[in-house]
Amino acid sequence: MTMRVAAIWRYPVKSLGGQEVPSAAIEARGVAHDRRWMVTTPEGRFLTRRELPAMAHIHAAPVIGAGIVLSHRDGTSLAVPVPDNAPLVQVRVWGDHVAAHDAGDPAAQWLSALLGQAVRLVHLPDGVRRPVADGEVTDHVSFADGFPLLVTVTASLDALNRELASPIPMARFRPNLVIEGAPGAFAEDGWQRLQIGNVSVRVVRPCTRCVITTQDVDTGEVIDRLEPLRTLRAMGRVMPGEGKLREPIFGRNAIPDGLGTIAVGDVVAIIA
Repeated sequence: MTMRVAAIWRYPVKSLGGQEVPSAAIEARGVAHDRRWMVTTPEGRFLTRRELPAMAHIHAAPVIGAGIVLSHRDGTSLAVPVPDNAPLVQVRVWGDHVAAHDAGDPAAQWLSALLGQAVRLVHLPDGVRRPVADGEVTDHVSFADGFPLLVTVTASLDALNRELASPIPMARFRPNLVIEGAPGAFAEDGWQRLQIGNVSVRVVRPCTRCVITTQDVDTGEVIDRLEPLRTLRAMGRVMPGEGKLREPIFGRNAIPDGLGTIAVGDVVAIIA
């Protein structure tokens, strides 16, 4: 069976709701408009739905050349322009300190009221480069956890769901590219390089998973605080290494080589 792209996802604001799209431009940072914005504390530390599950209630959609529109499930929305002329502030995402533009008080006040605590919204400008973990010196990433792309495989989710009491959707893993037609479950473990449409992609390391996978995609409610993490561990899907508390893994982090466009239905070829 030929491998193909089954779905493409982007998440304009880190940890807010994303969109499934039929095609996407691929940039050095990954899918265009993916995680170029981030919610932080007033001091600049990144926030995710690990701490604020209510972030699941808010979606962000890019408006080409004009910023983003934030929308809440209560029906309210807010347009936020790209703050190119705002002063740069220092923000932190994991261990990285990054210069970003603050999106201003209206966005901060709107989000703070919905999330129940004081927050800010920031944007990563084109000229700021955040190095990729374990990448080449020229590789860089947006506000994603560590890599430009997350690739998942439908056969691997099928294998996981066969072990779970209640099957879960792929959206719980927040992938960028979903691939169907793989020769077997977890075939991605052996991939090093893929050709997807006109884009070459390096597959660099497993993706460790956290408690966000235990939450309902749309509400942030914890469905089962142990699953699917417990079952991934039981299946031996853990980060290579030593110790009893190795992190569960699902999907592979990847880095694009060059620019291009990927569409649903594109053939995926294993190069190495």
